[in-house]
Amino acid sequence: MARVLLVEDSRTQAILLRAMLEEDSHDVHVAGDGVEALELIFETMPEIVVTDMQMPNMNGLELVRALRKQHPAIPVILITAQGSEELSAQALQEGAAAYLPKSVVDEELLGSIEHVLALMATQVSYRDLIKRLDYNQFQFTLENDPSLISPLVHLMQQVASGMHFSDDVTRARIGMAIEQALLNAMFRGNLEISREAQLEDEELQVSAEMTLVQRRRSESPYGDRRVLFRAHLGHTELVFIITDEGPGFDAQALMSADASQVLEIERGRGLVLIRSFMDEVRFNEAGNEIVMIKRF
Repeated sequence: MARVLLVEDSRTQAILLRAMLEEDSHDVHVAGDGVEALELIFETMPEIVVTDMQMPNMNGLELVRALRKQHPAIPVILITAQGSEELSAQALQEGAAAYLPKSVVDEELLGSIEHVLALMATQVSYRDLIKRLDYNQFQFTLENDPSLISPLVHLMQQVASGMHFSDDVTRARIGMAIEQALLNAMFRGNLEISREAQLEDEELQVSAEMTLVQRRRSESPYGDRRVLFRAHLGHTELVFIITDEGPGFDAQALMSADASQVLEIERGRGLVLIRSFMDEVRFNEAGNEIVMIKRF
């Protein structure tokens, strides 16, 4: 499916991850640290890099910096151990496309690779026209239907890319921030479904049973709520405003916490990505509206 460069200093872990990736039909090359990874880039021409954070010679953060400078079109997924949250947040700010705690790698790595590459591949067929656009404004009112998120994200990526000539990784990062905010608005906000309940719900979906999401979408007050999405896109900045009609949460506590604390909070993992990919993030007092700004 994709050419993957796996960067992992543990031989045992590298064997396990390589086997999982190759079973999913990926073409995998392995490097033992960041220095070796940079040497292999020209030989293997990977579509994506999956790297451990803690490694000798050159760690994951240093590798992200080097790749953003030398190969900005190659996205990086970080695998992080407990205790490396601050480094992970810094790596996201400096250009990584996504990160996964080691505790969920077996369940989420294949999906994360597919997800990042899908966002990278967003069509840019209107780029020549859009780059002549001076300003654009959008407003959508969305039901709590996750299938609406992907086309909206792709539309915003396409317009943003055309107006700002951004590289594929930057476009993917903008898309991921919008996606995470919309998912939080629908699931955590309007439907009031926790991350844990959502994961259990996905198991029911496989067994063809009625899921909690399906029930909430047809029940009041959950199903009556809507997500309001607004975007103001200009040459100097992109502003995205997402408002849900749920009860909100203590956004101030979340915004003032450091990365390791944020990861322990219900909406934390998505917010770490959003804060890393956007230049400014703020919530209203109720905690049911997020404003995200990307400047150029």
